[in-house]
Amino acid sequence: MSEAYHTIAERNKAAFEVQGSEFVGYAAPAATVEEAEAFVAAVEERNADATHNVPCYRVRVESGGPGTGYMLREYQSDDGEPTGSAGKPALNVLQQRDVENAVVVVTRYYGGTNLGVGGLARAYSRAVKDAVDAAGVIEQVPQERFTVTVEYDDSGTVRGILESADCEFDAEYGEDVAFDVTVAREDADALRERIADATSGRAAVE
Repeated sequence: MSEAYHTIAERNKAAFEVQGSEFVGYAAPAATVEEAEAFVAAVEERNADATHNVPCYRVRVESGGPGTGYMLREYQSDDGEPTGSAGKPALNVLQQRDVENAVVVVTRYYGGTNLGVGGLARAYSRAVKDAVDAAGVIEQVPQERFTVTVEYDDSGTVRGILESADCEFDAEYGEDVAFDVTVAREDADALRERIADATSGRAAVE
């Protein structure tokens, strides 16, 4: 599985009606399975009076420790719709769009007319497509976070390295100085090595 991947840019939604039934697709980025499931739970709670809340997500899960590779966790549910008429067509859209670390919930308010399995599959597919289009798709590179703790004498050196690197960081000044660093996973080892060399190993990296 390649390092870079496509994911949803931001939370958004899209809605339409089919023969009286209202469909609302809610899309969001999700870095973990827990984030995806929390989003599903939030949409279900917000739309507790809906006839169905059909979820689907695709989330990268590390197969071992950092840098050891990924598995793709995929999930979908029909949430009471006829088997195969909702969850699977919804997930298929994420698969076809090759979108990962993304979650979509399609809420349906029944309008009194049965749509049949084919009609439902088309409606749920459209709801996911529309929601993903509304949210936008971006390319993402896996990130790694670590903390560098140094004494004040080394803090200027470490800050200089971080400012020159392609990373984001926050500094917290207490008894020592702690830098919370977020960097592309493929660059993380080299950055840690630079910091260790520049501080002669005095920096604590965790």
